[in-house]
Amino acid sequence: MQLTDSDILLAIQQGNERVFEVVFRKHYSSLCNYACGILKDMDDSEEIVQHIFTKLWEQRNEIEITVSLKSYLYRAVHNTCLNRIKHLKIQETYRQHVGEFLETNHESVTDVLDGKELELRIATAIEKLPEQCRLIFRMSRFEELKYQEIADQLGLSVKTIENQIGKALKILRSELSDYLPLLIWLLPSIELVHQVVTIPFS
Repeated sequence: MQLTDSDILLAIQQGNERVFEVVFRKHYSSLCNYACGILKDMDDSEEIVQHIFTKLWEQRNEIEITVSLKSYLYRAVHNTCLNRIKHLKIQETYRQHVGEFLETNHESVTDVLDGKELELRIATAIEKLPEQCRLIFRMSRFEELKYQEIADQLGLSVKTIENQIGKALKILRSELSDYLPLLIWLLPSIELVHQVVTIPFS
């Protein structure tokens, strides 16, 4: 008997691992090839597709699918690939800023902080955020999603998203307090640094 998309989704929502595995095996390779066509990197493509299936399983009771399951999976892969490209561009811009500054200010900066250490400190500070707070912050700052888009994906209110972003920025300011003067000096054009520096404590 051929199952409809509604039957499949219902089975997955009910925790039917066998049905989920069938869906995974049916679409995995083609989704990876589709992602690779965008990213030109099969390792990244496989990671993205695996993440999407993991998210589908973990959030099976919250995710609402209004199109065909196949369309949902391809759209999720497409959007995630575009977000990955945006994130890589942000990283490259960051590295260029650091590299240019270090080339012209090598003596003064290396005594305090080099580019890789700065990147590590920011990444470490982000990892210290509470799980939901960290997820929302990354979706906002690295995937460049609007608050409403994040709210829709996570099933939360826009106000909750705003509060979590504010909480993240306050925590980051506290974690990076020793580096704020250098951050302003080194990376004045990066939005994350600007917001971490300027957000007031409550």
